[in-house]
Amino acid sequence: MNSNDKIYVAGHNGMVGSALVRALKERGNNNLILKSHKELDLTIQSDVVNFFKEESPDVVFLAAAKVGGIGASISEPVTFLMDNIIIQHNVIKSAFDAGVEKLIFLGSACIYPAEAVQPLKEEYLLTGPLEPDKEGYALSKIVGLKACEYYNKQYGTNYIAVMPPNLYGINDNFDLETAHVVAALIKRMHLAKINDEPQVEIWGSGNQYRELMFVDDVADATLFAAENYSGESFINIGVGVDYTIREIAQTIQKVVGYDGELFFNTSKPDGIFKRMLDVSNFSELGWKSKFTLEEGLSLTYDWFLENECEED
Repeated sequence: MNSNDKIYVAGHNGMVGSALVRALKERGNNNLILKSHKELDLTIQSDVVNFFKEESPDVVFLAAAKVGGIGASISEPVTFLMDNIIIQHNVIKSAFDAGVEKLIFLGSACIYPAEAVQPLKEEYLLTGPLEPDKEGYALSKIVGLKACEYYNKQYGTNYIAVMPPNLYGINDNFDLETAHVVAALIKRMHLAKINDEPQVEIWGSGNQYRELMFVDDVADATLFAAENYSGESFINIGVGVDYTIREIAQTIQKVVGYDGELFFNTSKPDGIFKRMLDVSNFSELGWKSKFTLEEGLSLTYDWFLENECEED
């Protein structure tokens, strides 16, 4: 990519999309095409087709998606499956029809079988059943990464699919009904702190492991992949370290400054016990994380205080 490329970031108002915009601007890429959901509904095929015909971008970052935590995934499997497949189909096919040769698709670590050996290597895809609680979302992401792979094989395009681990950071979703674990814990501990509540309940035992990646690291790694990776199939990106939910919660507690008790409710689901990506293929390209867990959580909490506290 160069500074004159016309770059479309699909989902630029979301957590990953907004981080990509920040990173692109920092690198001098200012010829960006940005459309809100109100301006362009990616589930409406005719509108997406017309958009690509009119704009003809050189590069596309597909970060738009229907996302949510475990509760939302369980209660809305159709929405997570169908909305994401429709968005991906409309963007990827329209991009190809408009002559876009470089597209970067953002996937998810939940594409891997629930019982796969850890850490998760790219070749483990489709070797076993998926995690039931995330199956709809995972299937949609598998469809997206396979679409990129098949376009590369059939047409010689450069469509790159990157699979990050669990994400958190600036511009995260802090709605307690649909938030992922980090954002939910930050908000709940903040509310408990200001309301002087003695205890915060956390679903599960706290013994399950998660690899977390700060969203600005995700954006940096994605841009690095766009410029340094070329291959028909997808590639894992990540930090190569995981933590227990208990360790994550305790770090959030420290960052927020909450002095109460953390109660781990073992009657609630843990989700998959461990999900850590094998990022050896990506690391060999030379990329390294810039943020520790505590640094990323501190930046996230600072953003939360500035942008979300009016909703308390």
